[in-house]
Amino acid sequence: MSLPSRLPETVIKLLPYLDRDTPVWLVGGGVRDHLLGRHTVDLDFAVDGDALRLARHLADRLGGHYYDLDKERGTGRVILEEEPGQCKTLDFARLRGPDINSDLRARDFTINAFAISLRDPEQWLDPTGGSDDLKQKILRTCSPNAVADDPVRALRAVRLTTELDLRMEPETLRQVQQAGPGLTRVSPERVRDEVLRILDARRPGRGLHLLAHLSLLLVVFPELTDIEGIEQPPPHVYNVLEHTLAVVDRLGDLLVVLETGYDPEIASDLILAHAAQRLGRFSEQLSTHLDYTLSYGRRVRQLLFFASLYHDAGKSIVRAISPNGQTYFQGYEEISAELIESRAVALRMSNSEVRRLGQIVRHHVRPVILERSPTVTLRAIYRFYRQAGEAGVEAILLSLADFLGTYAPLAHQNAWESRVEVASTLLEAFFEAREERIDPPPLLRGDELIQTMGLTSGPKIGQLLEIIREAQVAGEVTSPAEALALARRVIAEGLEGYNLSGVDD
Repeated sequence: MSLPSRLPETVIKLLPYLDRDTPVWLVGGGVRDHLLGRHTVDLDFAVDGDALRLARHLADRLGGHYYDLDKERGTGRVILEEEPGQCKTLDFARLRGPDINSDLRARDFTINAFAISLRDPEQWLDPTGGSDDLKQKILRTCSPNAVADDPVRALRAVRLTTELDLRMEPETLRQVQQAGPGLTRVSPERVRDEVLRILDARRPGRGLHLLAHLSLLLVVFPELTDIEGIEQPPPHVYNVLEHTLAVVDRLGDLLVVLETGYDPEIASDLILAHAAQRLGRFSEQLSTHLDYTLSYGRRVRQLLFFASLYHDAGKSIVRAISPNGQTYFQGYEEISAELIESRAVALRMSNSEVRRLGQIVRHHVRPVILERSPTVTLRAIYRFYRQAGEAGVEAILLSLADFLGTYAPLAHQNAWESRVEVASTLLEAFFEAREERIDPPPLLRGDELIQTMGLTSGPKIGQLLEIIREAQVAGEVTSPAEALALARRVIAEGLEGYNLSGVDD
């Protein structure tokens, strides 16, 4: 087999910068996916030498970012941005054993125990029989202690099983089921990476259900433990945790139909068909928005599914019973947002990801509030995005999925149409009329207010500018002179009479 067919293009770019005296192999799932013709953004390399030094060297030469992934095991990570917003992750690890075959036998699963030498791409290694297991669609560990030796492999087993449509053989299943206690001792970064790869599936609900079945979901997301078994009042038909998993499932269905417009599995679902009809014109913008990378190749899409897992996490904390026996959960969205922010920090996610996750969860109920109004005003649209920011798009999508996950088997068509209309109005503002309804060019600057009206700088200036901006979006002021007149009127009447925090007029 020729060099290009044996090695991915990203690997070929590394060859000129490798030390010929240091043996390096492309190993693991990257080999498997390349040979299967599957796209992959994560590549692993085994190095017979100083892997950390090699990884730093390659990051410098190729203009990538480097950080130590696991210093103790001699593993470094390189992030390469090959195209704007498109990153490749390259992990370089010191050989774990006296030679490459020993290293492969000590790996997780047979279908990952492949290696191709970068010195000689014709040198193909498969010491554990992974090729046969791959043909038979079986997931098998390389050794009886493979998962116990590295419990994060239990999460990887779930991902591979769902991603490649495999079947865990009995011994592997036993090892995975017993991995829970060990997962608490794994570095947060490694748990994070495996979890987010599960969430990167087209429909990650299957992987999360499998995690739950194997008693691993609540180990990875301990804040969800308290919502297990909590019943909810009508129209909910599921308890909180069941509803959460249903929302993840329906979110996957919703994104498929919104981004593609057609899927054989859901073509007969009239509820989703209506969403595709009303929201389909945003499909390209939605795909671009959700594929945006915030940190280290992690996409907004993954964060949206993560947020869907925590959107009701605070209900166990705020649950209360009214005098007539009705259960209610006032303020749960704020507590849920705090819980997901805390979990994201524990998983060593970036500050921008922590903020984005909190915003999605915190604002996912706001479309519901808007739906109760006779009409969604321009001022209400502006206030929604002022508070939710870019995460408003994800909050809208989560609100739709939340609605779908409330009912079984189907929601009432009229209620769904109402929710979709609100979503359409909000998405139209974001994608098609942003300058007019969300980010209008300022009519006045703060220094102009200060000079013209003889004011002093301070929070009052920001409040005045915000009132002017809202009025501008609503079409109530259209020129600097009108904006200045409004500012004078506000000062005369007092700022206390203006509500700058809500979504309603």
